[in-house]
Amino acid sequence: MAGVTCEEPLPVKEARTGDPEAWDALFKRYQLPLYVYVFELVHDEQTSLDIVQESFVNAARHLERLREDEKFGSWLFSIAHQKCLQHWRKRKPDEPFDKAWSENLADEDFNPQEWLIHKEQEEEFVTLLNQLPWPQ
Repeated sequence: MAGVTCEEPLPVKEARTGDPEAWDALFKRYQLPLYVYVFELVHDEQTSLDIVQESFVNAARHLERLREDEKFGSWLFSIAHQKCLQHWRKRKPDEPFDKAWSENLADEDFNPQEWLIHKEQEEEFVTLLNQLPWPQ
């Protein structure tokens, strides 16, 4: 199972100074997990891409607010989480809305990284179930 964690330290200090290589490293590390998380909430490819981009832009603008560099990932996911909430608040009344997602979004203890890991475990479980020989 793939995770979001990585052994090498995050180059957040370097990113604060505007180092493009540091931002590139942060982007490469978090772009896919963040996209998967956002897509599961909004169910739209283009909107998900937009939210991921907006999340990184906000992170770049407000990086000085991050107190603990090692929590960059959680902080970035929380930015994306807020962007998803904004998206759902702006949606048209006739657009479909999955109540399960709203319950996740409203939960104050909701941890996006734990949710992503849980989702990966669910998908792995379903894959294994599908591989079992079922009686005809």
